[in-house]
Amino acid sequence: MTARSMSVETVTSGLDVFYPILPDSQWISRLVPLGIRTVQLRAKDVSDEEIRRQILHAKKVCEANRCQLIVNDYWQAALELGCDYIHLGQEDLASADVAAIKQAGMRLGISTHSADELEIALAARPDYVALGPIYETKLKAMKWSPQGLDRVAAWKARIEKVPLVAIGGITPERASGVMAAGADSVAVITDFMTAQDPCARIMSWLRWAERERRCCKD
Repeated sequence: MTARSMSVETVTSGLDVFYPILPDSQWISRLVPLGIRTVQLRAKDVSDEEIRRQILHAKKVCEANRCQLIVNDYWQAALELGCDYIHLGQEDLASADVAAIKQAGMRLGISTHSADELEIALAARPDYVALGPIYETKLKAMKWSPQGLDRVAAWKARIEKVPLVAIGGITPERASGVMAAGADSVAVITDFMTAQDPCARIMSWLRWAERERRCCKD
């Protein structure tokens, strides 16, 4: 892998090179203290009361561990509870009040899977763009075929200084190649969630992240 410089935009975006996505605040409480620097709370199909409880719990854990919390989808609750970073998929972006999000000073990450979606995302002036799936993923059925490393490079060429998050089927063995292709961060779910020992797998990822950070500073 060739050494590359970590951009100022990536550093100030709140994104670490390793960006795990967790399904609830209990997982955040379990894994963030291991040394995670950026994490996404991706709770699905929960009540307003429950998501507020989970956001508050996750926020407390992340603040205690100097970890950037990114809340998926539930932007109104995140805004009301004082969070500063959200992630939206394309469907949620279409119905979100992006002006209110920006006015509140919240940072915004947006999922993309096609060139059309990328242009929609860029129009919202995101703080990062996510591209996936890079490789085949078993987490859920995807209508999108694996994007591959050439698409990572093409996305980075298009978005330039906007940080690029790659997601989908990424393992520690593949991660450095994804970064070399142009990603600024790799988002991960399945690799450690399906591991026999998720904590041990997270530690493997954190060792990779430390090596990658050193490389990026060279």
